[in-house]
Amino acid sequence: MEQLTNCANCGQLHIKNSVRDVCETCYRQEEEAYTTVYKFIRQRVNRTATMQQVVDGTGVEEKLIIKFIKKGRIQVSQFPNLGYPCDRCGAYIKTGKLCDDCKKDINSQISALDREEERNRAEEKIKTYHAVKGAKGIWDK
Repeated sequence: MEQLTNCANCGQLHIKNSVRDVCETCYRQEEEAYTTVYKFIRQRVNRTATMQQVVDGTGVEEKLIIKFIKKGRIQVSQFPNLGYPCDRCGAYIKTGKLCDDCKKDINSQISALDREEERNRAEEKIKTYHAVKGAKGIWDK
């Protein structure tokens, strides 16, 4: 769905759609930057370049290179030393939003929380008074 919004780079009004999230001028600049980066990393000597080496060699911002990777325009499987930072700890990863260590940590925290909730439910069952249906007490005759 198209909507009128400000360009994230320059602030100019433009129509945002599923393909472009920046104005026409910034889009052209991004395309030129992509061509520069892609030509650089396709050279045999640069295929094992790190992110910092690509930034230094091309002059393109790391943020923009990461955008190309996340959109799938640069396949990190072909370039072993390229990646983008984990959303939680900042370690470089090739897929997803979290590194394996952060995934394991979050899963262990969820498991611990589930165990704690189960323990609390079990304690509540022990503490809860349940009346037995049809039972007669001392006050019933």
